[in-house]
Amino acid sequence: MSRILRTILKRELQSYFSTAIAYVFILIFLVLSGLFTFYIGSFYERQQADLAPFFTFHPWLYLFLIPAIAMRIWSEERKSGSIELLLTLPIARRHLVLGKFLAAWLFAGIALLLTFPLWLTVNYLGDPDNGVILASYIGSWLMAGGFIAIGSCMSALTKSQVIAFVLCSFVCLLFVMAGFPLVLNAFKGWVPLVVLDTLASLSFLTHFAAVSKGVLSLQDFLFFVSVILVWLGASSIILDIKKGG
Repeated sequence: MSRILRTILKRELQSYFSTAIAYVFILIFLVLSGLFTFYIGSFYERQQADLAPFFTFHPWLYLFLIPAIAMRIWSEERKSGSIELLLTLPIARRHLVLGKFLAAWLFAGIALLLTFPLWLTVNYLGDPDNGVILASYIGSWLMAGGFIAIGSCMSALTKSQVIAFVLCSFVCLLFVMAGFPLVLNAFKGWVPLVVLDTLASLSFLTHFAAVSKGVLSLQDFLFFVSVILVWLGASSIILDIKKGG
């Protein structure tokens, strides 16, 4: 990692913890994770020591919480007017985009890491498959990266954090629902099977469901990495357009 990229990453990560928003986000994430796992997920009624209920709700948690992180990536810079100065600095655009993304992704990773007491709890209560849990954590973080990359692109479009939040939530919802049986059944019968398969292959839900079963395949890994790269590339293009305009 280059010195410039490390500097941007450090600056952006510090900015998250300089306000109460970071701590509020982490608190909400931890509370909702526990609530969904033990109550809505019927953890005790299942009488099975695993974290399946915990990870089942992650796509839906991220759908609302990750946009709250990502909405400020570029919108705040545009609103304050500092983006003009930032884009004229002798820094490669890829370093700016990647540095801001990595800071947000690392912050999401910290929030995810703080749920480790749940992992300790299931090990205390039983004998879970820790390999499956580890794969699920990795898959969850990769999925969070996909959400954040989309949020980065949406944030680059507008100076309003509220609009960026709404846009990010909507686009992420499309990626989550793409593999939902309700959506696929709506197209079944009048579109070719290859279209259905393509639609399902774009779903975060489909790929994360596979990973949460303990199978961290190269296909799923490459999917999330590809999503991240494509949306970060789109962020760079939008910033170039905004700068030119």
